[in-house]
Amino acid sequence: MANYKLVATSAMGLESIVAQEVQALGYETTVDNGKVYFEGDETAIARTNLWLRVADRVKIVVGQFPATSFEQLFESVKALPWEKYLPVDAAFPVSGKSVKSKLFSVPDCQAITKKAIVERMKQHYKRLGFLDESGATYKIEVSILKDVATLTLDTSGAGLHKRGYRQVQGEAPLKETLAAALVQISKWNPNRPFVDPFCGSGTITLEAAMFGQNIAPGYNREFISEEWPWMKAKIWDAARDEADSLANYDQPLEIIGSDIDHRMVSIAQENALEAGFGDIITFKQMQARDFTTQLTDGVMIGNPPYGERIGDVEVVEQVIRDLGQVMKNYPTWSVYMLSSMKNFEELYGRQTTKKRKLFNGFIETNYYQFWGQKSKKE
Repeated sequence: MANYKLVATSAMGLESIVAQEVQALGYETTVDNGKVYFEGDETAIARTNLWLRVADRVKIVVGQFPATSFEQLFESVKALPWEKYLPVDAAFPVSGKSVKSKLFSVPDCQAITKKAIVERMKQHYKRLGFLDESGATYKIEVSILKDVATLTLDTSGAGLHKRGYRQVQGEAPLKETLAAALVQISKWNPNRPFVDPFCGSGTITLEAAMFGQNIAPGYNREFISEEWPWMKAKIWDAARDEADSLANYDQPLEIIGSDIDHRMVSIAQENALEAGFGDIITFKQMQARDFTTQLTDGVMIGNPPYGERIGDVEVVEQVIRDLGQVMKNYPTWSVYMLSSMKNFEELYGRQTTKKRKLFNGFIETNYYQFWGQKSKKE
């Protein structure tokens, strides 16, 4: 098997969690803004695509070099060993981006990159005419940051947040990768009760269930690199067999999702059924202020409505006040809320144990963490 320089991309602020996930799979990491670099073979490509809960994609770094002129870009791209990755009939669309660089015209950078790869391929495969690009797809990106170009090959295809279970979503859906990060930051474990009082289409509860039963998030989906001749079917079969053997489908879980909107509760139930958790997660229509439980040492994670997107600010503020009042009755519960409201602590009536800045799409939010007291269980 070959060895590749790989990168798991992530949303800003989640790099450390992605790095922990990659390390847990046995690979050493280095971290940059929105990127976690590691090295591995074809098995590493399959395993990270299957297992990474918080990463956006897994890409192969084909090359990196300075690029301050189009000639330099062309020659440097052409010098890379594209034949190592692309067979003669490969379809290879090129996307691009440029930030703070002399080569700022993205369409030109894409066209020059494409031309350089074609020249390299024609030389290597001894072709005179056009390449027909009738085979498997290899998505290439040329990314130029501060005059340094990075050429990558996407092994994932659809973003890793596409788990395959979400049939329907609400009007302000939380990305599955961010939902998984919220669960992991909370340090919840499957022996503790779990509640999401603003469950929407059920994403946080579904990510908790997958995490709680150690189910690989990519187990039920396909990846673009499965079509590549050098990513053999036996590699994917072995990675999926490993994932199946590590899943604990019998792990009992106490997970509850509730929402004020009965339509969202129905959608969440449909999504849970699709994910195989129909009998494991309980959904109910309920306002957050009506939450009651006999259970102790629970974890509550939620993404309450934001004033700028759903409902008006006064309504949202009252929801947060009500939640703070209710949770005073449950001192052993830890509460984690993702919100864009700058006055969240004041409204909730308690100072956070910790807070962490995260981006929900383009919205800057804080993840407010109120840790519960240890219960006096014997």
